[in-house]
Amino acid sequence: MTGRYVWQLHEVDETRIAAVGGKGAHLGALTRIDGVRVPGGFCVATDAFRLVARTPALAGPLDRLARADADDPAALRTAAAEVRRAVERTALPGEVAAAVTGALSEFGADAAYAVRSSATAEDLPTASFAGQQDTYLNVVGAAEVLRHVSRCWASLFTERAVTYRRRHGIEDRAVDMAVVVQLMIVPDAAGIMFTADPVSGDRTVVSVEAGFGLGEALVSGLVNPDVFTVRDGAVVGRTIGTKARAVRAVAGGGTRETPVDPARQASPALTDAQAVRLAALGRRIEAHFGCPQDIEWALTGDDVHILQSRPITTLFPVPAAAADGRFHVYLSVGHQQMMTDAMKPLGLSMWRRTAMAPMHEAGGRLFVDATPHLSTPAGRAAFLGMIGRADPLTRDALETVLARDVVPAAPDPAPAAPDPAPAGPPASGPPPSIDTDPAIVTALVERSRESVAALRRDIRGRSGSGLFDFLDEAFAEHKRVLTDPVSAQVIMAGMQAAWWLNDKLGEWLGERDAADTLTLSAPGNVTAEMGLALLDVADVIRAYPEVVAFLRDGADDGFLDELPKLPGGVEARAAVEGYLDRYGMRCVGEIDITRPRWSERPATLVPLILDHVRTFAPGAAARRFADGRERARAKAREVLDRLRALPDGERKAAETQAMIDRVRTFAGYREYPKYDIVSRYAVYKQALMVEADRLARAGVLADPEDVFYLTFDEFREVAATGRADAALIRGRRDEFRAHQALTPPRVLTSDGEALNGSYRRADVPPGALTGLAVSAGVVEGRARVVTDLTGADLQPGDILVTAHTDPSWTPLFVAVAGLVTEVGGLMTHGAVIAREYGLPAVVAVPDATRLIPDGGRIRVHGTDGYVELLS
Repeated sequence: MTGRYVWQLHEVDETRIAAVGGKGAHLGALTRIDGVRVPGGFCVATDAFRLVARTPALAGPLDRLARADADDPAALRTAAAEVRRAVERTALPGEVAAAVTGALSEFGADAAYAVRSSATAEDLPTASFAGQQDTYLNVVGAAEVLRHVSRCWASLFTERAVTYRRRHGIEDRAVDMAVVVQLMIVPDAAGIMFTADPVSGDRTVVSVEAGFGLGEALVSGLVNPDVFTVRDGAVVGRTIGTKARAVRAVAGGGTRETPVDPARQASPALTDAQAVRLAALGRRIEAHFGCPQDIEWALTGDDVHILQSRPITTLFPVPAAAADGRFHVYLSVGHQQMMTDAMKPLGLSMWRRTAMAPMHEAGGRLFVDATPHLSTPAGRAAFLGMIGRADPLTRDALETVLARDVVPAAPDPAPAAPDPAPAGPPASGPPPSIDTDPAIVTALVERSRESVAALRRDIRGRSGSGLFDFLDEAFAEHKRVLTDPVSAQVIMAGMQAAWWLNDKLGEWLGERDAADTLTLSAPGNVTAEMGLALLDVADVIRAYPEVVAFLRDGADDGFLDELPKLPGGVEARAAVEGYLDRYGMRCVGEIDITRPRWSERPATLVPLILDHVRTFAPGAAARRFADGRERARAKAREVLDRLRALPDGERKAAETQAMIDRVRTFAGYREYPKYDIVSRYAVYKQALMVEADRLARAGVLADPEDVFYLTFDEFREVAATGRADAALIRGRRDEFRAHQALTPPRVLTSDGEALNGSYRRADVPPGALTGLAVSAGVVEGRARVVTDLTGADLQPGDILVTAHTDPSWTPLFVAVAGLVTEVGGLMTHGAVIAREYGLPAVVAVPDATRLIPDGGRIRVHGTDGYVELLS
C-alpha cells in the first residue's frame, strides 16, 4: 500500500478530515484565518495508521473488540487493552518513519514538539470526542516523536474512546487516526475559551478560563482557573481562582507539576484587555466554522497562539427563526406532550403541518414562540398564570428571563368600542358556556370517528403526487376537527369544574384536591379505557396455558399468525386483534409519525399482557372501574353531607353537585382529541410507507425508512422526481444521533440560553425530591426505574419512576401504586390518568431516574408534591 504519510498544516483544511483527522483539519483551517496564529507543524496521515492497523498482528484483537459486549465494561476494557498493546508493539513502517523524520528536519530535529491524536471521528459538529484520545507535550528528539506517534494511535482504543464511539453508533474500524506534530509552545499562561456559555448556552458571552503555565493544569483539573466572562467587547464577570500549581515543560523533554509562588496564586493570569482580545479572536474563529467553539489557547508575552478549536457539541441548538435579530422566548412542545425525545425530520415536519400553532425546530425538538404572550403586562400576567398552574418550573424559567427586562415590551391594547350586536364573546375571553349534557360529548366523538373513517376511505389507492396533494387537504380537515369550538368548550368546562371543586371545597371544607377522587372512573376517557382493556385481553389469554407458554418463549411480531395453531389461539388472536383495531395506532413517542405503532410491532404488547396474566385475577378491569366509580360516589356523598351542615349549606351543596355532574360529564373527553390525532397519524403513515416501499422497489431509496430522514416536502419531491439525495439522508441520520444525546430545556431563548426553572419551596423535608403534585394521596413502595416500556418488570405495589409518559404507557398504570416522572404538568397525560386511576403522583421531578435508585423504597406525596427516599 502506498499513500501520502505527512501533510503540512498549511496544506489542509476541513475538506481533509479523512486524511488528517478532525483536529488536524481544524488546525489547518485555523492557519487560514486572518489574525490567528497557530504553532507550525504537520500531520502524520491516516494512511500511515492504516498500514499498522491492517497488519496481521491487529486482526485478531480488533475482531475480539468488535465482539465485546458494550454492556460488559470488564470485557470491553480487556479487549481494548489488547488492541492498544498490539498497536504499540508494531514498529512504524520504514516509509512512515522516513516521512516523519523528514518533516521534523524542516522544524529542527532537536526542537520540542506537542504530539497530539487526531481521529477522523473527532472535533465534528455532532461529536467532539473531547479528551478521548491522548496528547503528549514537550516531546524532544525524532525517536521520541516516532514512539509517541504510536502511542497516539494506540489511544484510539482506550476504554473511554471505545465507549464514546459505541454511544454515538460509530464502529471501531470506521475510525482512522492521524497525529498532529507541532512545535511546542511554552506559555506564560494558557487555557480554554468557549464562545458560548458552556453551562447556560448563552451565545452572547465568551467564557475565558486561564491559568499559569501549560493548559494541561486546567484540562486535568489540577487548578481552579480564572474565569473571565466577556460580552460585547467588555469583561462583565470575573472570578479569580487560587492557582497553587502549574504544569511546566522540563528541559530535555516531558512536563512536571510545579508550585506557584504564593504571592502570585491569587493574581489573575490575564489582564482584562487580554481576555477581551482573546474573546475577539474566539468570535472570529466561531464565524469561520459557523458554530460556537471550544478553543485552547496559549499566551507567550503578548502573543496569542491557538492550539485547537472544536465545536461545542453539548449546546442545545437555537431555532433558525431566532436569526431575525430580535429577542425570542421559546417553550418546549415536548414537555407539554410528555415526549422530550428527539424526533426524525419527517416526524417534525408532519407535527408542524398539523399543529394548531406555528412551531420551530431545534435539536430535533419543537418549540413555540411565547414572546408575543409575554410582551404586554396583561398578556404576561395571564400567560404566567396559566403556565404556573400547569408547570411551575416553566413559569419560574420564564420569570427568570423576564426579570432581566430583555423581552420587548408593548402596551396593553386599548379596549375596543363595544359591538352593538356582538356575535359572541371576544376571542381573548373565556369560551361560551355549554350545558352539562353528555350528548355533546357523544356528538363530538361521533363526528371524529366519521371524519377518520372518511380519511381511511378516501386515501386508498393514492400514490405519487396525488397522495401528497390529498394529504394537504387531509391536514386541513385534521385542523378543522381539532379546532372545533365545541371541543375546546368541553375541555375547558371539565378543567374549570375541577378547579372550582378544588378551590371551593378547599375554602369551605378544608379539602385538598377533592376533584381527584370525584373524577375517578369518569366515563369516556379513551386512554383510561385503553389501559383497562388490556386487562380484558389478559383475561382471555389466561384461560389458555399453551398460549401463555408460547408468548413467554419470546414472541416476535409475527406471533399473531402462529396463535391459531394452539389450543385457544383463535380466541387469543381475536382478543389481541380487537385491541389493536381500537388502539393499535398508539406507541411510545406517538407524536413522531416515524415511531413504530403497536399495529406494526404487536409484540410490544406481549410483556404487558403477560404481566397482567401473572398479576391480576379475572375480571380486574370491571372491578377497578366499578371501585373507582364507587369511591367517587362515596366522596360526593361525604362532601355534600358536610356542606349541608354549613351556613347556607343547601346552596353550596347544590352548586357543588352541579360541578360534580359537570366534571364527570366532561373530564373524560380531554384525552379524545389526542386519540383523534394519532388515529389520523396511523392512516397517514400507512399511506406514506406504501409510497416509500414503492420508491425502494424502484431503487430510488436504499430503504423505505430513509423517508424518515426527509421532511414532508422533501419526500414529496422525491416521489415526484424519482431522485433522492443519499448524502442528505446519511447526514440526517448522523444529525439525529447527535440530537438524541441532547436534553431539551423547558425554555430556550434566541440567545441560546437554556432554562429549566427551579422550585422555590421551603416546605419540603430535607433530602426529599421536589416536584409538582398532580394526583392526591400518599403511597410507599418499591421504586422501579423504567426507561423502556417493554422492559418493565413491575409487581403489585411498585411505584413507576420514569422520564416521561405518553398514552402508550397507560397499560403500566393499572399495575402500579404510584407514579414519579421527570417531565409533566397538571394536565399532561400521566397526571390525567393517574387521577383517573387514583394513583398518587408527582411529576416534573428533576433527574428522578438518576436520583431514585431502582429497587429502593420511596414515599410519594401526591398531595404535597415531593418524594422521600427511604432506602
